[in-house]
This record gives sequence, structure tokens and C-alpha cells, in this order.
Amino acid sequence: MHFQVLATDYDGTIAHDSRVDEATLQSLRLLKKSGRKLVLVSGRQLESLQGDFAHLDLFDLAVLENGALLFDPATGEESTLVAPPPPEYVARLRERGLSNLALGRAIIAGRVPDHEIMFETIRELNLELQVIFNKADVMVLPTGVNKATGLRVALDQLGCSAWNTVGVGDAENDESLFEFCGLSVAVANALPAVKEMADLVMDHERGAGVMQLIERMLATDLQNHR
Repeated sequence: MHFQVLATDYDGTIAHDSRVDEATLQSLRLLKKSGRKLVLVSGRQLESLQGDFAHLDLFDLAVLENGALLFDPATGEESTLVAPPPPEYVARLRERGLSNLALGRAIIAGRVPDHEIMFETIRELNLELQVIFNKADVMVLPTGVNKATGLRVALDQLGCSAWNTVGVGDAENDESLFEFCGLSVAVANALPAVKEMADLVMDHERGAGVMQLIERMLATDLQNHR
């Protein structure tokens, strides 16, 4: 078995409108039953994800906050992988009218209209921070932190290699995931630029596309795409 790990995004990939349907869940169970590992790789904060998804225990590990947080569903253990942005940055954003920010262990999340103020404030304070886009959402994290850096930690913990990992996603923040994994897969609803990066594009959207991918993994171990 060459591809031992499936690393999947959540929103827009296995989930539609924040929910994962039963057929997709059953497909994920079948993949895990085959002896492979499942890793969730999402920009979501833990509490937000737990509120929408009651099946985190399907996954061996979850990389959350776009690579800043590692969560073990079996033990409930959390590992924050980077330092959060300084409090003065958050305070300055709020002074400038960004009252709808979602603060995680290390991430600051907002909406696309917020990104200009986020960029300007980073420059004003001369901080080593980056703004990452995820369709209509934006996230502020330390420079160099992304889904790939978080997944690398998860794979090391599982004793697995990126070369043996399939990464599947749909949005801009999945690009680092695609570059890191041995095989990159876009679901049919992925952004055009994401599809262009992918080694393989599914015929179906979201969960149905992931189900199609899992069927191929179980049937052929994706032998035609190594």
C-alpha cells in the first residue's frame, strides 16, 4: 500500500454548509478500516469544528487553525504549534473597527473586507505575520505557518511520510497542502487555481468527490497517479 494517509480539508471538501453527510462519513470509515490513516487539515478553530462535526474521532489527528494547532481526538490533547499574534495587534484591529474577529489559540480570523486593515496594521507594527485567504475568509498567522507545516508535525507523530499522503482540498489555503503531499486532489467545486495545481481533479463536488477519491484509493491505491 503506497498511499497510507488521506489528509483532507473540511469546509467545501468533506463538508457542505458545515455538515458532513452520512455517505461521506461511511466512506471515511471504510478507508480507515483498510488500515490507512485519516488527518483532518482545516483553517477552523477547534470549538467551531466541534460544534458542527460530531465525528472528529474518525480522524487520527486534526491539524486546525491552518496549521497552528494539532488536536488528538482520541485523547483530547491540544498542541499549539506557534505563538499567537501579539495582543497589541488584536487591540489595534479592534480600534480600527474590526469587531467581528474570531480568535483561536494562535489564529485571528475575519472576512475578506477585513484583509486591507489586517495588512496595514501588520506593516504599521512591523510584525512577522501573514494574511491567508480562504475564499470569503481571511486568517492572520505567523509568517511561514500553513497547512503543510502543521501536517508535517502530524505525520511525524503518526510515523508517516508526506510522500505516502494524499491531500484533498478546494481553496487557496490548500495550496501548501498540495505542494507538500505525495498526491494532490481537488474536488470539483475547487477554485480554478487550485484545480490547476492538483495532480487529480474529481468529477464530483465536496463529499461526493472525496467518496470518489476514496473508492479509487481502495480499488487501485491510485496506481495510475503515482
